[in-house]
Amino acid sequence: MEYMAEYITEDIKLSSYEDKFFKSDIMFEHHMLVWFISGETKIVQADATYIFKKGDIFLIPRNQLATIVNYPKDGQPHKTVVMHLSAERLRSFYANRDITPKVLKSQKIYRFNNHPLLESCLASLIPYFDMKGLPEDIAALKITEAISILRTIDKEIDNVLANFEEPGKINLADYMEKNFMFNLPMEKFGYLTGRSLTTFKRDFKKTFDTTPQRWLTLKRLELAHYQLAEKKKKPIDVCYEVGFENLSHFSYVFKKHFGYAPTELLIHR
Repeated sequence: MEYMAEYITEDIKLSSYEDKFFKSDIMFEHHMLVWFISGETKIVQADATYIFKKGDIFLIPRNQLATIVNYPKDGQPHKTVVMHLSAERLRSFYANRDITPKVLKSQKIYRFNNHPLLESCLASLIPYFDMKGLPEDIAALKITEAISILRTIDKEIDNVLANFEEPGKINLADYMEKNFMFNLPMEKFGYLTGRSLTTFKRDFKKTFDTTPQRWLTLKRLELAHYQLAEKKKKPIDVCYEVGFENLSHFSYVFKKHFGYAPTELLIHR
């Protein structure tokens, strides 16, 4: 995989993938504002799937689980400008503003397609990637500008950006049943359910009477079989969407469990 990243600061980068595609399961530790220069991205969450293309701008709130698949498009690499809106930066921004964010029932990805103010702000960053020793205060001004524009075009965005609470302890069974297709370290699952790793494993055993890895593998295989048999999806697509890291391993585990390869379901369509 040919991946290149140029940084203005650790919070602003120009990201480029040249290969066929790149897939990753991610928990976003910071809010991410992304502007597409070229290429295409599919973002799969527990209850929604998004497709983003050239010119699109979107905000991914922190602590969300997602499967990210990046593709080149029309002979052009997958290329984006990415701005991290860190908790530290946002705390500073909101320090002198009297705002009490509402608790949102559910989180989502916010789309700001072709918005002239945001596009102008993010496009203005491009020349800086070729410069050396860019002062931190200029980058900070650009991030502040982006936050201000977001607040101008979406009056509810403070409920996302000004919320600094960490995940609290939640129902483990409900959360895992909804998010088992994301291939994250157990420590991350523990954090997102409000538990230490030790407590997560203990509670998981009490809830499901098995280990997390065994349960996750079985759930992913069951979902994969449904996607192949009922939804008529291709093995290559199913493999990554249900939480496996590569097609050969998925095919091996699938055949070991069901007694036949994923491709055999295609033959009987």
